[in-house]
Amino acid sequence: MSHTAHIPSHRKPRRGASKTAIRSGVAGGVLSTMALAGAAAPAHAEPVTETIEMPTLSSALAGGVAQSATATQRVAVDLELGAQEDAAAAHAAKVAKKAKAEAERKAEAKKKAEAARAKAAAEERASRSEERTTLSASSGSSSDSTGTTQATGSAAAVLAFARAQVGDAYVLGSNGPDSWDCSSLVQAAYRQIGVDLPRTSQPQSTSGTPVSLDNLQPGDILYWGGAGSAYHVAIYSGGGKFIGAQNSGTGVVEKTLDWDPPSGAIRLL
Repeated sequence: MSHTAHIPSHRKPRRGASKTAIRSGVAGGVLSTMALAGAAAPAHAEPVTETIEMPTLSSALAGGVAQSATATQRVAVDLELGAQEDAAAAHAAKVAKKAKAEAERKAEAKKKAEAARAKAAAEERASRSEERTTLSASSGSSSDSTGTTQATGSAAAVLAFARAQVGDAYVLGSNGPDSWDCSSLVQAAYRQIGVDLPRTSQPQSTSGTPVSLDNLQPGDILYWGGAGSAYHVAIYSGGGKFIGAQNSGTGVVEKTLDWDPPSGAIRLL
């Protein structure tokens, strides 16, 4: 007997040929499938784009957006209303300022008129004397010891008002109480005795009886230019003088007739 007969062998037993063939077939099938898949795939495959679906607004979030829009609209409305209120307040202030100025102008004119009437009354009382009572009251004038014609009655009131405006400014189209043009001064002076004259010099120059410049009495209206087409008027104040709103350089003045000789005169008193 061999001395190696009882030593076990360490070699693995041979696999059967059938198992080896089966395993080779499976491996081959897998490799063939991978090869076919690789051949079917394009050489430059497009990258896969992942689409992310945005979450929809929840009812709470939608409500918040709506509330924000409503608040923004309310702010815009409030701003517009505020602008309208500011404009209305500015307009009201402007109207109030104008009304106040007009009220002050009327009050000043009334004050001057009252002062003129008081002054005329005082002058009339002072001018009364025995020698003047023989003169006709309708003449509206009297003479002192020097022969100078003095105004009385209605003429005195007219001249008192006109003389109270001496020193005021001349402004074309102005009606007082601190500035005048020639015809507005004459109109305002005669209004003190209730005589309503036209506003401009042209019709004023034909509103009474024509009189000679050699026979003037206080209160007569003097005019420059033609009767009915006069370009300037004033009031004869007696003693060879007149009171008038002459021009922007002189304002309302009392001057002698030779300073600016008139063209004619009319009498209303």
